[in-house]
Amino acid sequence: MSKWRAALIWSALAIAIGVPSVAAGLSPQLAWRDGVYILAGFSGVIALSLLLLQPLLIGNFLPGLQGRLGRVGHKWVGGGLVVAVIVHVGALWITSPPDVIDALLFVSPTQFSIWGVIAMWTVFAAALLATVRKRLGLRLMTWRVVHTALAIVTVGGTVAHAMLIEGTMETLSKAALCALVILATLMVVKQLRTKIRAQSIRDRREA
Repeated sequence: MSKWRAALIWSALAIAIGVPSVAAGLSPQLAWRDGVYILAGFSGVIALSLLLLQPLLIGNFLPGLQGRLGRVGHKWVGGGLVVAVIVHVGALWITSPPDVIDALLFVSPTQFSIWGVIAMWTVFAAALLATVRKRLGLRLMTWRVVHTALAIVTVGGTVAHAMLIEGTMETLSKAALCALVILATLMVVKQLRTKIRAQSIRDRREA
């Protein structure tokens, strides 16, 4: 890969993440808000941004972070995603415990809360499964299928949560970031389907 192409990819990624973050920071909704509310909002923005990095890292789409480096980066970003979600929910709890309880019990009148909780649990499930995969003795392909399925639900829930809520993020930049998250995830799903098909062919030949 040429240096120009690598620079273009990294620049596009910086814009895709940076513009929504800056727009959120300039949101008029932050006026007169306390620090906990701002922390809750920006931890959500960070989580959405990390969700874009995850498929790009594991799919070897980022120059200089491919192969083993991409997998290591995927693990670290996954850990950061879990922390961002915990901070997001924790700050919302401090701001309004009844709303968080309703959301966790799936009785909230707001649809975005329900989608957010679904995404939260699948993030936790994916992280937990990654931690205990070797202890469970899962085959690599089985692990990839389950992990990817959880990631798909996470992406769907997060995008629905982000688009339905009228928060600090600016609408157009938020929609663009969500679209990129979906596109990157679909690219990795396509890669996985190709690997599964190739593995199936090998298994039939060996049978």
